[in-house]
Amino acid sequence: MSQIEVKIPPLGESISSGVLAKWHIKNGDSVKKDQPLFELETDKITSEGVAEAAGVITLKAATGAEVKIGEVVATIESAATGVAPAAAAPVAAPAAVSAPEATPAAIAEASPAVRRIAADTGIDPASVTGTGKAGRVTKGDMLAAAATPKEVAAVIAAAPAASVPSTAPVVSTPPAGKKTRVKMTKLRQTIAKRLVAAQHEAAMLTTFNEVDMSAVMALRAKYQDDFVKKNGVKLGFMSFFTKAVVHALKEVPAINAQLDGEEVVQHHYYDISMAVSTEKGLVVPVVRECDKLDMAGIEKAIGEVAKKARDGKLSLPDFEGGCFTITNGGIFGSMLSTPIINAPQSAILGLHAINDRPIALNGQVVIRPMMYLALSYDHRLVDGKEAVTFLLKVKQVIEDPARLLIGA
Repeated sequence: MSQIEVKIPPLGESISSGVLAKWHIKNGDSVKKDQPLFELETDKITSEGVAEAAGVITLKAATGAEVKIGEVVATIESAATGVAPAAAAPVAAPAAVSAPEATPAAIAEASPAVRRIAADTGIDPASVTGTGKAGRVTKGDMLAAAATPKEVAAVIAAAPAASVPSTAPVVSTPPAGKKTRVKMTKLRQTIAKRLVAAQHEAAMLTTFNEVDMSAVMALRAKYQDDFVKKNGVKLGFMSFFTKAVVHALKEVPAINAQLDGEEVVQHHYYDISMAVSTEKGLVVPVVRECDKLDMAGIEKAIGEVAKKARDGKLSLPDFEGGCFTITNGGIFGSMLSTPIINAPQSAILGLHAINDRPIALNGQVVIRPMMYLALSYDHRLVDGKEAVTFLLKVKQVIEDPARLLIGA
């Protein structure tokens, strides 16, 4: 008989633990070699664990459990041993996430979502009236039970109306299902810490400008079909702004630097971080050597990192080494914002929605597609003159893309 332990794999020197966000299989299932088993969420990335061998799996940790690197979360009985799925042991809820009120049997029989809520709230699924098929307790049943604790409900029901003085304030309790309480994900905790740290540690300031998008939009309209046929990707705005940023970083090298204690670290490369929104939060993977990529290369690279981000396939190297960040709130309709620096970088460019607005041009009022640009920067390292100059260089390239050909 051969038993293989399924352990949490090492993910990098800075990661020591994570949350078992999801099991892709059930206790007692037969699994194949290299089959995805679980999804692990850390403070930096989300990764998958796979089966090292085929066999019948026995789960040792519940969904939502905090697990350490190297911890055994399941075992696999080799298929050669002939162990039937029925012989597999039930899921054991780890002590770190279970509560005394929740019975192990009820948790083991419940769905992963129900088990996770039971672990967080201490509510026994067996005590909740199920509305699912065959009376099964659903996630909604557990959330409703968590929203109105039994003890509070019992006190309210037992208190006679006459016992409340007419002068006493009336305290209303939200109906069941009006509130839920869930623990922040590791990623969201890290985002919160980094953003607060950036505001506390940097002398952050934001400067603004506006850019006429007419030239870029005309180029896209003229060459889009040929571009797609040749490269297999669409020509978007991000490649133009990425090229404009690289151009501006070369013109104003102070922006392409960062503070390390009392030293200034000057970068001589152009790896640009791209903010990508996912269901779990904002991540900022890096597109490498943007100065050496053409427009098609940038579009493909951005598409690849965005897909990896949304699929939860990013690894630690995907986040390392960025020297400047671009974030595009305009895709969500943002008119204007002040982006927060992606530490330890010294600046971040915020793009916003394109709206037709009247502007004065050559003494005439004309309607043009305009976008606001926002550059947040660390004033400890970057002076106002450099920040304004950088933003002006970006504006000039976007309004006259031919500048990229002559480096003006």
